[in-house]
Amino acid sequence: MKLKIIAALLIFASSFSNSQNKLGTINSEYIISLMPESKIAIKSTQAYRLKLDSSFTVKVADFKIRVEKYSKREKEMGVLEKKTIQKELTTLEQDLNKYQKNASTLIGLKRDELMRPSYIKLSDIIAIVSKENGYTQVLITTGNQFAYLDANFDITELVIEKLGIVIPKSTK
Repeated sequence: MKLKIIAALLIFASSFSNSQNKLGTINSEYIISLMPESKIAIKSTQAYRLKLDSSFTVKVADFKIRVEKYSKREKEMGVLEKKTIQKELTTLEQDLNKYQKNASTLIGLKRDELMRPSYIKLSDIIAIVSKENGYTQVLITTGNQFAYLDANFDITELVIEKLGIVIPKSTK
């Protein structure tokens, strides 16, 4: 009876040890920076930023002109006119601050929208490479603090190769 229990435990233990996880690591931001479609998305985001910046510059210039006009005429104005113009200038300044904040949000949304296909493509390739090489889990090393990572389990170059990207010599 003891022999059967020991045999059953050995079979159970061996099947458990065969199902161990294989852990890999990847530097996804490095890969994203090498992807041609990401470079296009970044250029498009920068063009969008310039468009918003030029609109903002026009608004700021208009605001400055109004402030200068007010400053020059302030001594000649009556109390009611001063209060009215000061209120207008305060409202314009608040609008400028709101525009700047909204522009930052819009730029972030635009960047995310344009980069989404790159991240989806990268995710799909990571899944393929992981399955092909028997990895059950892959950790992204960018932005995380690890005490030790074995370079033998880094699949970054495998994914880059699968994407068909040539690693520039200067970044390697």
